[in-house]
Amino acid sequence: MIPEIVSQVFFYSFCAVTLIQLFYYLVFFSRLAFYQEKPKQQSNDQAVSVIICARDEAENLARNLPGILVQNYPSTHELVVVNDNSLDDGRYVIDEFKKSFKHINHILLTQEAKLISGKKFPLSMGIRSAKYETLLLTDADCIPASEFWIDKMQRGYDEHTEIVLGYGPYHKRPGLLNKLIRFETFHTALQYLSYALAGIPYMGVGRNLSYKKELFLKNKGFSSINFIPSGDDDLFINQVANKKNTAVMIDPDTFTYSEARKRWSEWMVQKYRHYTTSRYYKPLHQFLLGLYSTSLFLYYPLLILSAIFFDWRITLALFGSRFLLQAVVLYRSMKKLKEQDLWPWFLLLDAWNFFYYIFTLPAIWKSPRKNWN
Repeated sequence: MIPEIVSQVFFYSFCAVTLIQLFYYLVFFSRLAFYQEKPKQQSNDQAVSVIICARDEAENLARNLPGILVQNYPSTHELVVVNDNSLDDGRYVIDEFKKSFKHINHILLTQEAKLISGKKFPLSMGIRSAKYETLLLTDADCIPASEFWIDKMQRGYDEHTEIVLGYGPYHKRPGLLNKLIRFETFHTALQYLSYALAGIPYMGVGRNLSYKKELFLKNKGFSSINFIPSGDDDLFINQVANKKNTAVMIDPDTFTYSEARKRWSEWMVQKYRHYTTSRYYKPLHQFLLGLYSTSLFLYYPLLILSAIFFDWRITLALFGSRFLLQAVVLYRSMKKLKEQDLWPWFLLLDAWNFFYYIFTLPAIWKSPRKNWN
């Protein structure tokens, strides 16, 4: 038998992480679960520049550009495609589309930017070349869920809004890895959308993100983060977003879908690159994200230890309180984000986070890879 003081440490530690988890679900995540979009008093149609950066993406461009080019949008818009040093036939694919769609602005880059790795330079070129003030960003491997993507994303704007955060889920495919990737994507969205609704926006995703060109220019673009390979979406938003200038759009018509990685190693490389930017977030965001991740990481080990070495009845009562709240919040949130097929698995997927954090922990101290995507 272990000393009584140790069993008490296990139990009271479990109580602490449970309270932290309840706090996040009640104060933050419930905002997305019970969010209702406010009806607009008037139409806010405005000219929009859709921007896509592509490198060796000929196949994706051929597959996905039609979904962007046939958007049902009553106001003026253009599609800016930045072809960044591609070695494939992407330029010819774009030229073929230009024969039928005159609103394509094809920017062909043939030289690498020195000392600027990642997607920041081509994206900056696309933004500076954009004709219109409202920018809508996505990736070459993404396709809008509907022909109303542009129309409904711009509805998030009012006279104070400079940023609209969207959701970029992955296509549903058979297999465990697809479920894990989609749950992680949902879990990330649950956080950044809920935080934005709470007035603490901290990131967006480049697969579905809109902001004003003036906001980009007055903050000197990506100049302060050019030394980081990634961060063109989350870190830039972390720097410029605030309570007053940020809105969210979670209408299913505004989602942009892409294919999830099919190999574990490819997904881990992708996540390593993403997590290397979090160390540069604002201190408040680092604290809130770190406290939540730590409590989630410790939750299940402390649950087991408390049930074994303290009192399993009290431990399970605490577990039940979180379980019921979590079940309601996740069901409603998953339903809003069209991920409800994951809900029957939510307890196993939630427990999986313990192992996920172990696998992604090296990203904290590893140097970020300087690949384009």
